[in-house]
Amino acid sequence: MAGNEIIKRAYERNRKAVLLRPEMGKATAATKIRLYDGTTCEVTHKHWTFKVDIGKGEGGNDAGPGPGILERGALGSCLAIGYSQVAAVMGVPLDGIEVTVESDMDARGMLGIDERPPGFLALRCKVRIESPAPAEEVMKVVEKTERHSPVLDDFLRPIPVKRTVTIHNGNQKRVETETYHHEQITEQKP
Repeated sequence: MAGNEIIKRAYERNRKAVLLRPEMGKATAATKIRLYDGTTCEVTHKHWTFKVDIGKGEGGNDAGPGPGILERGALGSCLAIGYSQVAAVMGVPLDGIEVTVESDMDARGMLGIDERPPGFLALRCKVRIESPAPAEEVMKVVEKTERHSPVLDDFLRPIPVKRTVTIHNGNQKRVETETYHHEQITEQKP
């Protein structure tokens, strides 16, 4: 188990390394997704492989959690891990962390029934922290974590998305690339 001292040393070591050599803080990550059996996706990153799917009511195989579950899980786990790291660095004892992420959606956008957004309409994070420390100290941990949470930032800040499609058709190959901007996605008509 990663204890507070291990977490603190790793955090401080990584922070010092990036302060001394900022280029060490820059990276590109790639996760490969392969679709099979109609809706089941095999997601591979480094040595991890897991399945993502949609439920049978949506025409899927229910072979794994759906993308929306992973979005909520990514946000909640990033916050929980961040609270743990920041608390260790700040010396604030935490006995337990639980994050529940709720989302609201309206399937009419996803199904192309009207022009409403196809994704989440709202997210709520409910954080429960057990700690013998004063509430003010714990809130400093929460606020610092949320200022530096990469996944929370991804949800709050529009990020340019570039899509490259390579189509193989016999001996022919066609490649198309487009960069989406937040305005293009939100203003697209069906």
